[in-house]
Amino acid sequence: MTSPTWLKELLPIAGLLVVISIVVARLPRVELGHSPQFRRRRFLNWFPVGMTYAFLYMGRYNLNACKNALGDAMTKEQFGTIFTVGTVVYGCAFVINGPLTDRWGGRVTMLIASVGALVMNTLMGLVIHLGLTHDLVLTFSLLYAGNMYFQSFGAVSIVKVNAAWFHVRERGTFGGIFGVLISLGIYFAYDWSRRIAENLPLAWVFFIPAIILGLCAIWDYLALRDTPGQAGFTDFDTADASSGDTGPRLGVVAVASRMFRSPVILVIAGVEFCSGYLRNAIMQQYPFFAKDTGIANDFVAKNWGMLLCVAGILGGVVAGAISDHVFGSRRGPVATILYGGMVVGTVAVFGGLSTPYLGWIMVFMSLCIIGVHGMLSGTASMDFGGKKNVGVAVGIIDGLVYLGTALQAFVLGKALPTGPAAKDPHNWSAWPMVMLPAAIVGLVLASRVWNARPAPKAVATATAIAEP
Repeated sequence: MTSPTWLKELLPIAGLLVVISIVVARLPRVELGHSPQFRRRRFLNWFPVGMTYAFLYMGRYNLNACKNALGDAMTKEQFGTIFTVGTVVYGCAFVINGPLTDRWGGRVTMLIASVGALVMNTLMGLVIHLGLTHDLVLTFSLLYAGNMYFQSFGAVSIVKVNAAWFHVRERGTFGGIFGVLISLGIYFAYDWSRRIAENLPLAWVFFIPAIILGLCAIWDYLALRDTPGQAGFTDFDTADASSGDTGPRLGVVAVASRMFRSPVILVIAGVEFCSGYLRNAIMQQYPFFAKDTGIANDFVAKNWGMLLCVAGILGGVVAGAISDHVFGSRRGPVATILYGGMVVGTVAVFGGLSTPYLGWIMVFMSLCIIGVHGMLSGTASMDFGGKKNVGVAVGIIDGLVYLGTALQAFVLGKALPTGPAAKDPHNWSAWPMVMLPAAIVGLVLASRVWNARPAPKAVATATAIAEP
């Protein structure tokens, strides 16, 4: 009997996760005095919140499957408009949601994220189900903007919760975990959503993530705790930028002022602006390229979500392990190396547009950019923001990620070919042309934090930028 397609896709991912688990388990462990009981309870804390974050991705990028299923009813420019509105709202929402997460805790705000995204996905599904598509751009722009507002709580919440459970010396490993979760979310968003669109009424592209997020909200309510102390263990010094800060909680303006005076935070935010621009220029545009140029049934295009997942898992885990075990828990060297790969990959795209190797170049670039994102948004934000103010730090950094994403959607929505011209790969030369400057700028900025480390007790002077 032939195995189902979805099972064939899951097997390489599952096999890779098993191999990585074995390799990571055999790496020299950073001894911090954690008991086996603590490690087990920590797993039961980060795993459900991590899976919630992955399924939030599914409820975010399912818009791509909707666009592909609608065909000409939603053009690339219209998709770009809807996605740009949503990502601008996502990026700006961090100004509010970062401080709220610091105040309320990651558990509460992750529940807000999952339930809010559930509601907005349900409404988008109802629009499709009821055929209310006469003004699709306006309707979806409003609903997708609402979805992205609630989604922004998720990115802050997962980092806020784990900041209290992971020491600086082991956060590179968590950065790898973060990359794995992002990668699984991308797989769910692209391949699962595509399968749903092919086999069920289109509205279920939104209804199914909504159902899953409802189950995740229940799981988080039962399992998730903000600190080890709330789970019956002893809280410990994580040695990040909040270490030794026993004073009263500062106001939002004071914390934000400290963050904006930290050169490291600002440089990381700049790097991640480039990362958001590049990540979505790869992830979103390659399926459109494949469909328009008639290669949608090639191996890479047909298994895009699965290959993104595998690449992201490798990029995240390798970057995390190297950061902790080779560079002494510094994040800058890994980000710089991976951005070097991004520059090389983008240059290769110019000559690869009409070759069968383009898809594999895109997979390599995805490995690099997801590795960077895990290191900086998922790890460096904890280090330099500190567990006390990590919500604001993530807000600044991840907010810039999605402002970069919004710029990408707007620029490529205007620059890429449409209609009959899109069928010729040579007409897509604007694609790598608008990616290359972002890759170069990201490389230069990442090199500026090569030697950066968090300094306890002073967020504003977390560490001076050092030349490599």
